[in-house]
Amino acid sequence: MNWNKVDFEAAFGTLEQLSESTLPEICFSGRSNVGKSSLINKILNRKSIARVSSTPGKTVTINFYKLDEFRLVDLPGYGYAKVADRDRERWAELMEGYFRTGRNIKLCLQLIDMRHEATEFDISMLEFLAHFEIPYAVVLTKCDKLNKTEFNNRLTSLKQELGDLGEGITIIPFSALKGTGSDDVRRAVEFAINNN
Repeated sequence: MNWNKVDFEAAFGTLEQLSESTLPEICFSGRSNVGKSSLINKILNRKSIARVSSTPGKTVTINFYKLDEFRLVDLPGYGYAKVADRDRERWAELMEGYFRTGRNIKLCLQLIDMRHEATEFDISMLEFLAHFEIPYAVVLTKCDKLNKTEFNNRLTSLKQELGDLGEGITIIPFSALKGTGSDDVRRAVEFAINNN
């Protein structure tokens, strides 16, 4: 699979704008500021094809990146308290529309900050994916911020926090800074495209 040929294709802010799903799609979900853009940049070996923002809640569009055989889809972050109610409603409509309109979604990579407990939003998102039988894996971002003991403790705790939602799924610790887990993410994507 060629990971080097990629183009930013489009950003859609409303459900009506979404283009037809003509290729397999791998989507990235997670709370605001969890590191979705950093992960996309790292696995594509690009510095800034996906814009990294220091302001949580900044990404309010669904962003599409086209490769030869599939698309990467960066979903807007959730759970940021300072976002206005109307923006939250638009986010919910956009997300529901994306997942419920028969798109060719092969895998959703659910990002969780490894330093913290899985949030209520994280769990709700995984429940949503499980309910609609959308294949998912969990990527634990910012793993380089933990020492070895903290890393092992968080990995154990997270499996308890996820409960049944974590049974039999791929869990990948990831660091955008050090590149830890990049190859594992690519392998998970390739497996999903070739086997789902």
